[in-house]
Order: sequence, then structure tokens, then C-alpha cells
Amino acid sequence: MNPEIAVVTLTHNKLECTRKCLRHLLHSSDRNWELIVVDNGSRDGTRAWLRTFQKQAAAERLNVTIVTNPTNIGCSTARNQGAARAADSVRHLVFIDNDLTVRSRGWLNLLAAKLDADPAVGMVGPKLVYPFHPHPIQCAGGAVTRGGRVVFRGRGEPRDHPEFSTPRDVQCLISACCMVRRTVFEQAGGFDPWFNPVEYEDIDLCYRIRHQGHRVRYLASVEMYHFENVTTCGTEHLPNTYLIVRNGLRFKKRWHSMFTRENGPPDTAARWRQVDVPPFTAIGDLPLLD
Repeated sequence: MNPEIAVVTLTHNKLECTRKCLRHLLHSSDRNWELIVVDNGSRDGTRAWLRTFQKQAAAERLNVTIVTNPTNIGCSTARNQGAARAADSVRHLVFIDNDLTVRSRGWLNLLAAKLDADPAVGMVGPKLVYPFHPHPIQCAGGAVTRGGRVVFRGRGEPRDHPEFSTPRDVQCLISACCMVRRTVFEQAGGFDPWFNPVEYEDIDLCYRIRHQGHRVRYLASVEMYHFENVTTCGTEHLPNTYLIVRNGLRFKKRWHSMFTRENGPPDTAARWRQVDVPPFTAIGDLPLLD
């Protein structure tokens, strides 16, 4: 069968994280899909393991394409590279980070159903929860203040908090997990390499999609585990604080005329709430929801 959905993820070292992410994807109970992994110059055995995983996935009738780059070419460029390798039959593209694992077994079908049902919606995303009990919210869709600061809605709140338990349009989603209609992604020009190597490329894409007249939608009924910051933190030659500031200024310059006119939250809502997350190695098996 020809795949309807392509899931694109990036790897750059962090083998144990990638192993947990991709193995968990095999628990997905969904319509026909394919997986595209773009490796950005890993040197820790990731590439050898990916080849082994590719054979294991084939035995379970999942086609896995592996793209290898000699160095870390940046998130935007690599994600675009992965999207370009999707089969011609693919209608929806999913972007996930390799520190994300499945919680809602039918996540792909649930996200795709919303895009299929409403052509005005260009992108959808799930509720991201932390991988430790009682699984508080990590991000329930994103918001942008009138000062141009990004807010992770619901961060640290109980996963069943009423405010974050209903679907709604949002200003943005984060690329830890989002699904976008392929035609919308291509019309928007994909992720902008101006934001390489990382930070704000996902928020910028959401604004380009919305600027074209499409809606971005948060679906509270779909949940995924997000380990948070495992993908980027500790990566060599990646000055996260500097990149957040630099790319944040680039985002503000480009979209100032749009976010200042939106009914975003106050800047005080953008204060980063500290959540004590156990080390990745301390996280055991995670329950799945049917």
C-alpha cells in the first residue's frame, strides 16, 4: 500500500534517545505511513543502529528511509530534506523530535482525521506531556505575546486541566510533534534555513501557514510524551541561549506586524516555569493509551 503519511525525524548522536523514540513508533496503530530519518552527522553508533532498525521495521511492514548527512546541516534544511523524500502518495507530513514517544496509540489517524475533515486547517498538533507520573503538560499548543515572546500553553499544569482539555486554534505549535498538510507545507516553502541550526523555525512556519489563511489547531485528545531538551541540550557547538536570542529577534522582525495585532497573552505569561524532569536514563516503560 502507498503511504498517506510521512513521519520525519532528525538524529544527531543521542542514540539511546533515538532508540526509545523509534521503537515506540512501532506501537502506532494507524493508517498506512512511512518513516524518514535524517541523520545529521552522528558519530556515536546511531547510523549502524538505524540500519538494524530499518530491517526490523521492514519485518513489521513499515518502510523506513534513512538519509545521512556528513555534518549537522541544521534543523530546517534537514527537515526539508526529509520531507522531499516522502512518497508521492503522501498527503500529510509529520515532524517529530527524537525525544518524543507515543502515548496515544492512534495518534497519526487522529491528527490526520482533523486535516481530512477541515480543509481550512493547515497544521495540527497534540498535547505534549512529560514522561513521568502523573504526566503534567509540557506544551498544549503555543502562543505568542504582543511582545513576540513564545509561550508553551499549560506547561507544568495537570494533564486534565480544563483549560487545556479542549481543542482550539492556536497561534503556533512546536516541532516536537506536528502534522501539516503537504500542499500547505510546500506552498509555505517549508522550514526557513534562515533559522538554522535550530530555534524558532517551527514558530516561523506556523506564522507563514497562518499568513496564507490556514488555521493551526491544537488537539487535546491526542497525547504524546516529550522528554524536553534532550535533542538539543548538550549538542556540541550549539550555543542554545545565543540561538534563542538571535532567532527570536529574527522572528520578531519578520512577524512584528502580525503578532502585535493578535490577542496573545501578556509578556508575563512567557516566564519559563521550572519543571523538575528526571534524567532521561531514569525513565522506564511508558503506558500507551488506546
